[in-house]
Amino acid sequence: MKLELAINEAYQKLKKNNIKSALLDSELLLSKAINKSREFIILNSKYNINKKDYCNFKNLINQRSNGKPIAYLTSKKFFWKYEFLVNDKVLIPRPDTEIIIENILSIYKKKNNISFLDIGFGSGCIMLSILKERKDFKATGVDISGDALKVCNINAYKLGVKNRARLYKSDIDKFSIGKYDLIISNPPYIKKLDLKYLEKDVIKFEPKIALDGGLDGISEIRKIIKKSSELIKRGGKLILEIAFNQKEEVKQLLRNNSFYINLVIKDLGKNNRCIISTKVEK
Repeated sequence: MKLELAINEAYQKLKKNNIKSALLDSELLLSKAINKSREFIILNSKYNINKKDYCNFKNLINQRSNGKPIAYLTSKKFFWKYEFLVNDKVLIPRPDTEIIIENILSIYKKKNNISFLDIGFGSGCIMLSILKERKDFKATGVDISGDALKVCNINAYKLGVKNRARLYKSDIDKFSIGKYDLIISNPPYIKKLDLKYLEKDVIKFEPKIALDGGLDGISEIRKIIKKSSELIKRGGKLILEIAFNQKEEVKQLLRNNSFYINLVIKDLGKNNRCIISTKVEK
């Protein structure tokens, strides 16, 4: 079968199943199935696909039709300036999370040898992007998921920063290694009862452990703030990603644990997304 015919067939199927980016997804999945670039597919519409690759392609299209995210089907997601391995054991990196990196690079523009901790690192997209940008920074990562640790390790090797990243499988409650200039976290912050309202791509396929923030949505945030107050140096920064409606509750938790609120940052959709705070006393 020719490429153009396979693409058209896949496009119609995805469109019928309400996949918004039906054409792009068809091209990306065909690119994976025949192991050629998307550019090759666009420029060689008359190229013939062998039967095995076509069957593989149809299988990928069926999975995409059922809502499986394109990042899990292609095993990769672009974030900040880099490509990351992802699978269904880790959350897919979101563009809104890049504001954490922007702000860290701005805050520490004139500071060197920063030692930071990433709580719940997942694919490693935040931690490893920072290490790529600043060659004198050192990172420690802690995550409860052994699968996330494997994925992050692979990404650290791929990006050439493995020697500056120490990774631990642990609940943050039980973690007590080191003192840090900076702590960052994009924790689970969705209320348990609100999980069912998420898009089907998210709730059916992304790991619930990375989404479920307990009954009130801030049970993990509460733990992180409490532990961070012990692990952070005086004057150190804690940067948290939060849900759009959690600002006041999280600010109060921070104040109760001796953090001064520096800034609440909005995301691309103008929703509250990130809180920057500073540890002011022991």
